[in-house]
Amino acid sequence: MGWSADPGGLEAGECIAWEAHRGPVFALTTSLYGDLWSGSEGGVIKVWYEEGIEKSLSLQREEKRKTSFLVERSFIDLRAMVSDGGACPLPAVDVKLLLSDNSRSKVWSAGYLSLALWDSCTKELLKVISVDGQDPFGYETKQNLFSAPRKDKARSPVGFFQRSRNALMGAADAVRRVAAKAGFGDDSQRIEALAMSIDGMIWTGSANGCLARWDGNGNRLQEFQHHLCSVQSIFSFGTRIWAGYMDGSIQLLDLEGNLLGGWIAHSSPVLSMAVGGSYIFTMAGHGGVRGWNLSSPGPIDNIMRSTLIEAEPLYKQFEYMKVLVGSWNVGQEKASYESLRAWLKLPTPEVGLVVVGLQEVDMGAGFLAMSAAKETVGLEGSPNGDWWLDAIGQQLKGYSFERVGSRQMAGLLICVWVRTHLKQFIGDIDNAAVACGLGRAIGNKGAVGLRMRIHDRSICFVNCHFAAHMEAVSRRNEDFDHVFRTMTFATPSSGIMTTSVSSSTGQLLRGANGSRMPELSDTDMIVFLGDFNYRLYDISYDDAMGLVSRRCFDWLKNNDQLRAEMRSGRVFQGLREGDFKFPPTYKFEKHTAGLSGYDSSEKRRIPAWCDRILYRDSRVSSGNECSLDCPVVSSISLYDSCMEATDSDHKPIKSVFNLDIAYVDKQTMRQKYVELMSSNNKVVHLLQELEAFPGVNINNSNIILQDRNPSVVKLQNRTEVIACFEIIGQAPNLSSTHFSAFPAWLKVSPAVGIISPGQTVEVTLQHRDLHSQQNYNGTSLDILPGGATQQKAATVFAKITGVYSTVAKYYEIHVQHQNCRSTLPSRGYNLGDRFF
Repeated sequence: MGWSADPGGLEAGECIAWEAHRGPVFALTTSLYGDLWSGSEGGVIKVWYEEGIEKSLSLQREEKRKTSFLVERSFIDLRAMVSDGGACPLPAVDVKLLLSDNSRSKVWSAGYLSLALWDSCTKELLKVISVDGQDPFGYETKQNLFSAPRKDKARSPVGFFQRSRNALMGAADAVRRVAAKAGFGDDSQRIEALAMSIDGMIWTGSANGCLARWDGNGNRLQEFQHHLCSVQSIFSFGTRIWAGYMDGSIQLLDLEGNLLGGWIAHSSPVLSMAVGGSYIFTMAGHGGVRGWNLSSPGPIDNIMRSTLIEAEPLYKQFEYMKVLVGSWNVGQEKASYESLRAWLKLPTPEVGLVVVGLQEVDMGAGFLAMSAAKETVGLEGSPNGDWWLDAIGQQLKGYSFERVGSRQMAGLLICVWVRTHLKQFIGDIDNAAVACGLGRAIGNKGAVGLRMRIHDRSICFVNCHFAAHMEAVSRRNEDFDHVFRTMTFATPSSGIMTTSVSSSTGQLLRGANGSRMPELSDTDMIVFLGDFNYRLYDISYDDAMGLVSRRCFDWLKNNDQLRAEMRSGRVFQGLREGDFKFPPTYKFEKHTAGLSGYDSSEKRRIPAWCDRILYRDSRVSSGNECSLDCPVVSSISLYDSCMEATDSDHKPIKSVFNLDIAYVDKQTMRQKYVELMSSNNKVVHLLQELEAFPGVNINNSNIILQDRNPSVVKLQNRTEVIACFEIIGQAPNLSSTHFSAFPAWLKVSPAVGIISPGQTVEVTLQHRDLHSQQNYNGTSLDILPGGATQQKAATVFAKITGVYSTVAKYYEIHVQHQNCRSTLPSRGYNLGDRFF
């Protein structure tokens, strides 16, 4: 793929472009010395020196077009550089992240489960470590192990264990790439984010939600886990670390890893962050960008929160919606048009959402084995399942419904349709499946779920089929518990803008040891539907049939296993069921109408309400009204069976939910927020205090270095606010407003840091001796003769900022070095007849 640079707003056609990699480029960074580093698949890392790029950009347009090919060939391939006879200390995994540690002249590269440290000046590999900070094979590259000149230095052999390690990690990465395309998840420890804080520490974020702090030498110091969702981005500014997660939430930590606060920022993953002015901006996976004050959380937030609560009537909105939920164990049959019409006929035109759950769409040992194999690689669906989707879709088409989601696992199928005019309010539709059959691996029993956002409220529907037979009550309870605790969606539900979880849900989902709450708990409303298979106990077939024939269903309910188990708190804790008057839905002779159609075979199965619909909304108690604190309140206007359908040994059921949904009109709230930020005197005063600029004195702005003797610059903070400093370089051929690289001969330590009020920090500047570098990739490096006397000069800047604003002040520091007698590389390229 191509790479192009267009500095200073050059006209179209005046940029320089070349093919950096044959495959995708995952990461780019510039080092302390201005060199361009790129990371690609298979562990490939390439470096282009700054001088070559800068000089090519200074050429005339006609000449520039001729240089792209030369620049393309001028890279250093670091993987090839450290390889020896086909063996390489680096795993052959995609380089997903690159980070320049300017405070120590290093570059970090990160794959899935490993990190590598490089010297940004010499391009030497310093260290390879695993994500947990260990190297089980005892490998660590020694300083100058692979340094030039290569042909004059014997290389330490790479042993059998190291070769095996590389082969295994390379193979594992190939499996990960294939698995990702097939729907598998990667290892939970894989590295997803990388950043450096102002104190020089390196921070990594992993897919399991862990944040780790490393020192500049690659030693893993601490691990923090304040959230259970995958980290997607890390950003450091001032004395805070901002972590963005897959579920759309943001957390703030101090430099020691202590949690300062957090909130839901987006309804999709926080992919990137950037700072500007007094705000940090976050970008989500759906493309949305939001800004947050750098002082949050803090006193301003407390003032704004209470003020916004008072203004709540201005932006609080309500939506009323009816939802039709249907369930049917179809017994591997296809329904007639008349059965579908009778079952799914809309009882009222206000129905805006239709959710259908089917069981036993497909069965049989062969199909279940094939389904298990498909489920392993993330595939779903079957011809029978497609038939049902088309048949239901045709039934609803006349009512202007569109299908927006579905999920099938073996015989279980769930699908959802929404009216066209309501589609804009529904999003973030996700699905999941949990198998409960045969060692929790086969999908003949289990559940499939669909979760969605309706007006920023999380609502989930779970279609279940639990263990059969009269005596298997405990197994059915265990199936429910397994589904509830293990069902996970691709995007965790807390990414949806939820505001509360009822206490009745909490009692269901938090264990005695305070363990993690399942994802299904983190919803504003959840509906369980399906063939739960609970039977009637302590009653004979004849007695049950007698009560059914007399339609004494209330008497039969006293023998209902499900109600008994719910009363005892053993299953479906915190959920409730609507009152129903329909006869037991199991077991019927197929194609036999009426109550006379119950099983009359030798088995004489006792009728039972196997098919049920249960739910939980946001209410803690029945008296709660719909509000932003109780955002979804539901009631049931219909709970019935369809006795006309005779295609299966079960009767289909349906329920109509009346939903009251409270949500925030975001545009109105944002307008109100802006008004309050500018009109509230307390807020304005606090902002002025937070943006107070630190005053710093510098004792010496003209440094003369003799040989390798160090010189010290003292930075004194003379104010009562914290100051952050960074020593940066200036490109010699560009304007004074363009900051870029240090000269290769200058070493600065520390290059970043914090100056507390009244504190003085010493920054050491020293001449660096460089060794000559060997020709790589056919590129010759011009080497100055040993013993040459050369005077060097450079201008660096001390950049001073506060912790709550990007406003900066720059102090010039002029550095000269005289009488240096050493062998130095010019880092130039002799490309044909042109010198860069």
